[in-house]
Amino acid sequence: MPGVIPPDIDKAAQAGAPTPSSLSADERHAYEHLKFVYGKGVGYGYQMGLRPQSLYGIADSPVGLAAYLLDHDARSLELIARAFDGQTEGLTKDDVLDNITLTWLTNTGISSARLYWEQLQTGSFDFFSVKGVSIPVAVSAFPDELYQTPRSWAERAYPKLIHYNKLDKGGHFAAWEQPKLFTEELRVGFRSLRS
Repeated sequence: MPGVIPPDIDKAAQAGAPTPSSLSADERHAYEHLKFVYGKGVGYGYQMGLRPQSLYGIADSPVGLAAYLLDHDARSLELIARAFDGQTEGLTKDDVLDNITLTWLTNTGISSARLYWEQLQTGSFDFFSVKGVSIPVAVSAFPDELYQTPRSWAERAYPKLIHYNKLDKGGHFAAWEQPKLFTEELRVGFRSLRS
């Protein structure tokens, strides 16, 4: 979920505006996903940012924590649910239960809200906008991420883009869902920086 969305596009998507006609096919695809996320998929982020203390119930209930973690966003829920439908792609039931257990045992369900709290303290909810990163950057664009980063936006956002790859599978939790692909991307993406 790299911060690559141009400010005018980000503002339009947050407002639910129609897709700008000037966008390329990849940019239109990303815009439509981003508009959906702003309209229906970041409720948890606003809740964690505005009222994280209201979530303390998930620190008292492993079932509540599991429900909260599993329903992060619509596509992630689909990818997680397939493990319980007997499909062999991606996560296993044990992967899902291990993640819930690790979060439960470390009591970090609530502290994970800090990122959202701090973001909203800046006066905006701009997780996706350009951040002015000037160090070398590698972008792996996973198709089931909240939005699949178009190469054109990555190139504008990161003046030192050293790697871009559009993958065939993986989502918001790609390191968890597709660890082999994710690791390969890290190696390839930063190979030019190794001596």
